[in-house]
Amino acid sequence: MEPRNLAIVTVFWVLSAHAAAAIEPNRTELNESHRWAAANFAGDSQTPWGPFFSFSYDDKPSSELLKTWQFRRTSRNLDENRIEYSLAWSDPKTKLAVRCVGIEYRDFPNVEWTLYFKNLGDTDSPILTDIQAIDVQLQRKPATGSDEGEFLLHHSDGSRTLSSDYQPRATVLGPGAEKRVGAIGGRSTGGDFAYFNLALSGKEGLIVAIGWPGQWAGQFVRDHADHLQVRMGQELIRCKLLPGEEIRTPLIALQFWNGGDWLRAQNVWRRWFIAHNLRKPGGKLPPQQWCGAATIGGGLMEGVTEENSKQYIDAYLEMGLKPDFWWMDAGWYPCGGSWPNTGTWEVDKTRFPNGIRAISDYLHQKGIKTILWFEPERVAPNTWLANNHPEWLLGGCLVDFGNPEAWNWMVDRVDSLLVSEGIDIFRQDFNMEPLPHWRANDAADRQGITEMRHVTGLLNFWDELLRRHPGMLYDNCASGGRRNDLESMRRGVPYTKSDYALEPVGVQCETYGISLWLPYYAATWMWNEDAYTCRSNMAHVTGALLKLDDAGHGRQLPKRLDEWQKTVANFYGDFWPLTPYSLENNVWMAWQFDRPEKGEGVVQAFRRAENSDASATFRLRGLEPDAVYVLTNLDDPVETERSGRELLDSGLSVAIQERPGAAIVTYRKKS
Repeated sequence: MEPRNLAIVTVFWVLSAHAAAAIEPNRTELNESHRWAAANFAGDSQTPWGPFFSFSYDDKPSSELLKTWQFRRTSRNLDENRIEYSLAWSDPKTKLAVRCVGIEYRDFPNVEWTLYFKNLGDTDSPILTDIQAIDVQLQRKPATGSDEGEFLLHHSDGSRTLSSDYQPRATVLGPGAEKRVGAIGGRSTGGDFAYFNLALSGKEGLIVAIGWPGQWAGQFVRDHADHLQVRMGQELIRCKLLPGEEIRTPLIALQFWNGGDWLRAQNVWRRWFIAHNLRKPGGKLPPQQWCGAATIGGGLMEGVTEENSKQYIDAYLEMGLKPDFWWMDAGWYPCGGSWPNTGTWEVDKTRFPNGIRAISDYLHQKGIKTILWFEPERVAPNTWLANNHPEWLLGGCLVDFGNPEAWNWMVDRVDSLLVSEGIDIFRQDFNMEPLPHWRANDAADRQGITEMRHVTGLLNFWDELLRRHPGMLYDNCASGGRRNDLESMRRGVPYTKSDYALEPVGVQCETYGISLWLPYYAATWMWNEDAYTCRSNMAHVTGALLKLDDAGHGRQLPKRLDEWQKTVANFYGDFWPLTPYSLENNVWMAWQFDRPEKGEGVVQAFRRAENSDASATFRLRGLEPDAVYVLTNLDDPVETERSGRELLDSGLSVAIQERPGAAIVTYRKKS
């Protein structure tokens, strides 16, 4: 049913200058998260929220059952900044055990938890259903002065191969409103992005994120007073548990914020994400890199051979372009000239008689790493897996990662190829919707179990590969950004944030939207050499395509990559939108990445093709009012100086004569 009294605002704020302050959690919000952990994890009886999850068991609500079950609580320090709590309930009658594993962060206003259900009895359990990993009631704060308004939910679209991928939205939740969110087709961020910032007032709120690379669903339901119910979990779970069987819920993460605006809270989130979620091989943040590729077959591998790969590599190096890694995408296996024919996981020896290893060795000799594409979950007809192990497949096309034999084979097979072919970066794609196959495999009293087993198997698959290759980077793709939930992002990073690629306006908007939530991602390729295209495609990881069939191509790439090098270090900084989000072609779009600890940052501004204004002014964020900043427009070697207060209050004026055009302005604090 369409929600009532629901307002959706797509252009959703007017930016104003604020006094500069380092983006650090303040004492008020740290105290709030500690109070929440004390009340709900540590056992303070003065809990302000009551139970923070829910389920039904044998047609009885957990709110009644847990009061009568046996209970114990333990805790331990994971490190100086994290405390783990284990809350365990057990039903003395049926032997169902419920366990909540929660983590309180000491350095950020964040908590998280995951629920586990296990049948410790020797017979099937009663039916367990409607498991909500989070089920809490929030109260709107009283309006004071200008701090008035309803609950306001900041959220984003997921990735759907549209120019509007990651579009930020704001939904007003007035009396009687209901907002439903969730995944589509079994891939976690192909519908709604799995991250939400709920303002309880203009200066106080809560971020909620869900980690589940499957089919999740949530609701924000407002009553006719000042209360809002928030519920999220696996969309469908109605099952008995077999003796000894255990299942889990999606991961839930919360962040409390108080003071400043919701954009400040987004930057605290980005910092928490970098500190505690972003995987760090060798103890280091994922590197900021650019890559090259052979462009035969549209950048995929159907037309690529060992011989022409080496020709392309040499061509890059002859132009003074040394990529950090070399992109080898879909189609390197026997596929009959069509990359979607996956399921025979071996090297096509007709095109690569010496294996992919011949290319990776050639690259390694020149100090260049390799990335190789896999799609282990999807199987096409008449491939090795389809012909030899149909019993491992759901619907004849989806490898059942909940099947131990299939799981073990796939782990060993992918691992052996990574080793034998000398691969440095593992790229996993997923180009199908698994949900119909999961649900078709469920019995009436086991609904949701196939998905549960596949998702937990998938997480274990990633964990095992990364255990065997601890220094390896993992690129999580899934049709370009359709599995970017928190659990997935703790293992990998999105080198393809969307399959809507290349078109500059859409790519700008993707960068704008995803930067609010994820502090590391790749853009698409610098496929053309003009400044507008290349600057629209800048990110932590960026590709530069050299076209050997175009004799003049590549002359500007060294300049564009030099611009990227001067810019990219700032992308780990705080993200401040400087204009409203817009897909229109007659506007300016701009944002700022700021590193206050370094006193450095960058402003990226874009004048769209139909914009008649040759200049625009943007009030910056995060600067020190009393400091002096040295600014450099990459199109003008003359440096200028401005005070932080001028840039905060009056703003930075940027002029671009071309339509479309792009400008990059870097700044550093003068010592």
